Amino acid sequence: MTVSGIDRLHSQLSRFEDMFPGHLTEIVEGSIMMSPVKPHHAETIRLVWNTLREQVAEEWGFTSDVAFPFDEENEFCPDLAIIPTVEVAKNDGAYSPDLIELVVEVVSQGSIRRDYELKPRWYASRGIANYLVFDPLKGHCVTMWNPGPDGYRGRDTIPYGIDLTVDSPLGKLTFATARLPVDPKARPTR
Repeated sequence: MTVSGIDRLHSQLSRFEDMFPGHLTEIVEGSIMMSPVKPHHAETIRLVWNTLREQVAEEWGFTSDVAFPFDEENEFCPDLAIIPTVEVAKNDGAYSPDLIELVVEVVSQGSIRRDYELKPRWYASRGIANYLVFDPLKGHCVTMWNPGPDGYRGRDTIPYGIDLTVDSPLGKLTFATARLPVDPKARPTR
């Protein structure tokens, strides 16, 4: 992707974010997608961020809702991405997806297909070692690993309430999922 292409995409996203506060805006398959952000979404990100910060070396930094252009038609803004601290310190509005070591998405009603079907293919194709999907609608986490050109070859679903352990290039990471919020308006899956 050319610099002008990245600038154009980022400019488009910035305009829509300003027009629709409270919505996460991304470019997916050439279309601008918006999802409303609810308290359970933000609380999940906060809890996961805090848990990771305690376990990840200082050389790794965190971004949230910052643009990662994958190509001319796909610019994702992960709920949480771990990239080198020196890159975060630059305070840019967009970063190369090749910097991401671990990526986290939190499912909202409008992001189900993107988080479970589209993003795994893109994240895996860039060699991102671990992709975690926290789902307050279903009360579970899906952890994906072993990236390949067509997606992740490893996938587990862990219900909230069970501690989740992820073997990653950043080390062994453990999440206590019992405190993660579940959307009270979501239909039970049991």
